[in-house]
Amino acid sequence: MSDPQKNSGKSKNQPQSASDGITPRAVDYGQWYLDLVKRADLAEHSPVRGCMVIKPHGYAVWEKLQREMDDRFKATGHVNAYFPLFIPLSFLAKEEEHASGFAKECAVVTHHRLKAVDGKVDVDPESKLEEPLVVRPTSETLIWAQYKNWIQSYRDLPLLINQWANVVRWEMRTRLFLRTAEFLWQEGHTAHATEAEAREEVTRMLDVYADVAENVMAVPVVRGRKTEGERFAGALDTQSIEGMMQDGKALQMGTSHYLGQNFSKSADVKFLNKDGQLEYVYATSWGTSTRLIGALIMTHSDDNGLVLPPKLAPIHVVVVPIYKTPEEQEATRTEAHAVAAELRTLGLSVKVDDRDDMQPGAKYYEWERKGVPVRIEIGPRDLEKGSLCLVRRFVIEKDGETEQELRRRKKQFVPRAEAIAAMPGLMETLQKELLERARLLRDKRSRVIDTLEDFEAFFKKEGGGLAWVHWAGTRVEEDEMAKRFETSIRCIPFPDQIPEAARGEGTCILTGKPSPQRVLMAKAY
Repeated sequence: MSDPQKNSGKSKNQPQSASDGITPRAVDYGQWYLDLVKRADLAEHSPVRGCMVIKPHGYAVWEKLQREMDDRFKATGHVNAYFPLFIPLSFLAKEEEHASGFAKECAVVTHHRLKAVDGKVDVDPESKLEEPLVVRPTSETLIWAQYKNWIQSYRDLPLLINQWANVVRWEMRTRLFLRTAEFLWQEGHTAHATEAEAREEVTRMLDVYADVAENVMAVPVVRGRKTEGERFAGALDTQSIEGMMQDGKALQMGTSHYLGQNFSKSADVKFLNKDGQLEYVYATSWGTSTRLIGALIMTHSDDNGLVLPPKLAPIHVVVVPIYKTPEEQEATRTEAHAVAAELRTLGLSVKVDDRDDMQPGAKYYEWERKGVPVRIEIGPRDLEKGSLCLVRRFVIEKDGETEQELRRRKKQFVPRAEAIAAMPGLMETLQKELLERARLLRDKRSRVIDTLEDFEAFFKKEGGGLAWVHWAGTRVEEDEMAKRFETSIRCIPFPDQIPEAARGEGTCILTGKPSPQRVLMAKAY
């Protein structure tokens, strides 16, 4: 059994539990989220209003997520490129609907030089730009200006390009990862010879996003189309994946857009087709961002801190030697590093925490807050028995289970060789169980609703969640629902995404008009 001896080097200021400094979810979900981001050492506010600093632990999660997506993009034939941060104002203005959709969020550069006078620094009035530059909120207009030089014939198509970049959208209300003035993302921009090929691309990339969400992030999602009022500015069709967070609110996690010929016409991008005729190119764009880290946090984490799926955990296993005497210190440290070395040969990322200035308990709490999937404790008694103490970051909770009972199920004592050999399988189990746990919660907070009265009760009395409702209202009536209930149509789900109990025709809950299928409504971030 692990020996929980105290280390005399402990600081008086060490936390006594993983949840120290984290507001419980049940008390204030929004504050819980902000506390967790801070305590898990993921990100912090910067001196620039609405912008964030992504700290190394948070950035390591983003790097793994980025790699998973990038591998899938390349497997579907896409290549990466990079385009400038600045977009001439006239470019943005070429596509009217697109420009109006982003106008209120654009940051604009009007001067290119500063001037220092008497120790004061200000904008040099003589450095005013001939044309203002918009700091990119998205890159369609600039990229299509370049594509005009790259596309002449059907032989140049399809053109499948993605870029990893930062963008700026001057949000008034910000929240770390979920909505910031500057954020990291990827944006795919593709050109096709036919409408059919472009539409296939839109669905293909949405499927890629859904695959990453469910099989990497362990977040179940609903795939579907946006209503006209929710489409991307300048798109003819927008598809999205929608997840549900632990508070019952939906989160849009990725979008894929069919742009038709809108942007190729505004940029005058034509190609010579196989019949020798000039034709405008068909376009798509698709993107997702560091908002996905917010989705990870809000889907899986608990009052003790971050919970990460193994596929995105920067550290899979942390090994903590426990000792009192110098002799025990030497023996447990040696064993800890030996165990770590063996686990690394199995492809796992392992950290040995043998710091002298911290109690074992404080180390446990730190790594629990940071979401490490498995902790191994090694004390003198474990060495004697030839075993390892394995502690899982989470288990699926049972109804009526106490916190003490839950903690007992997380902890196991396993023979050394068996524990090491089983670790990759345990990571697979944790990955699957996180997805299962998230699905169970989503099912628990989903309702098939047929009347406006039941809809109101669900969102105003029962706490809300995902509502499957029939809808045949107008855009104005959609806005009316938003004002009354603070809900929106998250998507018009694809037929295979609709639960069995929600299938079939019906009548709109607001207008009473016939409705061919249900839509997904929820409060959303």
